[in-house]
Amino acid sequence: MARLGTAAAAALALVAGGVGLWLGQTSSLPPAASPTPSATAAPATPSATPTAALPLAGVTIALDPGHNAGNADAPAVVNALVPDGRGGFKACNTVGTATVDGYPEHAFTWDVADRSRALLEELGATVLLTRGPDGVGPCVDVRGQFAPAATALVSIHGDGSESAAAAGYFAIVVATPLTEAQGEPSRALAAELLAGLAAEGFTPSTWVPGAVQYRDDLATLNFAQRPAVLLELAEFRNPAEGAAVQDPAVRQRYAQAIVRGIVARYGQG
Repeated sequence: MARLGTAAAAALALVAGGVGLWLGQTSSLPPAASPTPSATAAPATPSATPTAALPLAGVTIALDPGHNAGNADAPAVVNALVPDGRGGFKACNTVGTATVDGYPEHAFTWDVADRSRALLEELGATVLLTRGPDGVGPCVDVRGQFAPAATALVSIHGDGSESAAAAGYFAIVVATPLTEAQGEPSRALAAELLAGLAAEGFTPSTWVPGAVQYRDDLATLNFAQRPAVLLELAEFRNPAEGAAVQDPAVRQRYAQAIVRGIVARYGQG
């Protein structure tokens, strides 16, 4: 876990509140009146006002909103086999899950990713997204190899458990690392992201022990050359969570939780 300096701690406080002044933003109060200079007074010499460094300056975060709006209309593309990163093959992508009343996972993941992007950029990060708000794909192997020089990759999803009783968030990381980044660096990032979700008041998974799942079958993680975590933020088939994810205020809280975790892991100041 990165040691948080003044700037990073302030960033977490701002993210927690979701409102207020961002780092570097000036007060809205009017300036105090200045005395009128005398005719003989020397003109004031302007001086630069130092500003605190943004806590995520120099950090590049790749965000991967799961699935895509056009996948359902392109079965030939999304069902085509692509490398899984371990010598096998799997489908390029899937349609994703949906709530019982039809709210799609792809819309949720895009909105949370876009909200996260805005918050991260306010804190100085460079943010790259694997896809836009609609389209087809990209395939899971492409997502995993996306932005290999990024500081980290966070893949954003909602879970489609068939059990309506399943609830809560969990993270997925590689079980058997193929690269150094897939090991401890990814697990450390997962821990901070989970802590961010807890701090925002979300409930950890009721069925995944410790809210961390270890898998070797996800190409997005298998191809990763930098720390990578896949987040299942909510259980879409759970009636309460399926309703909650449709609330923009809840999606903003998910974004704030993700940013909390990233700042805790990579923030400087």
